[in-house]
Amino acid sequence: MMDIQKIMEHLPHRYPFLLVDRIVEVIPGEKVVGLKNVTINEPCFQGHFPEHPILPGVLIVEAMAQVGGIFALANDEIGEDKLTYFVGIEKARFRRPVRPGDSMYIEMTQVGVKRGIYTFAGKARVDDKVVAEATLMATFVDK
Repeated sequence: MMDIQKIMEHLPHRYPFLLVDRIVEVIPGEKVVGLKNVTINEPCFQGHFPEHPILPGVLIVEAMAQVGGIFALANDEIGEDKLTYFVGIEKARFRRPVRPGDSMYIEMTQVGVKRGIYTFAGKARVDDKVVAEATLMATFVDK
C-alpha cells in the first residue's frame, strides 16, 4: 500500500494533474492497483459538463498511466531512480460514465516488454463494474 505522500515521491505530477490518491495493491513485476476518488471540486467539472458532470475519458486514461508509472517502484529490473514516459495507447474503450462521488479502482497488469517498451493492460472499475479499459505502453528513463 502507498499513500499520496509516497506517490508524490515517485511521480512528477502535482495538483490538478496528480490523479492517483492511493496505491492499494502491488504485486512486483505483475500488477499495480490504484485508487482515484472523484470529487465535484475537480477543475474539469467546471466545463465537463456543469449540468451533468462526468470525468473526461482522457483523464481516466491519464490516471491509468500514472498507476502504470508506479509499476517501476515494484519492479527491481527498472528501479526507483526512473521516470515513466507514456509512449502509446491502444484499444481504449469507455464503458460507463465516472461521476463525482465515485471511487475508481485502476488495475494495471504487465503483459509484455520489448526493446525497453513495457505494455500494460489497464482496467478501471467503479462498484466492480468496468468503466474503461485500454492497453498502454511506457518506457522508463533516468531521473
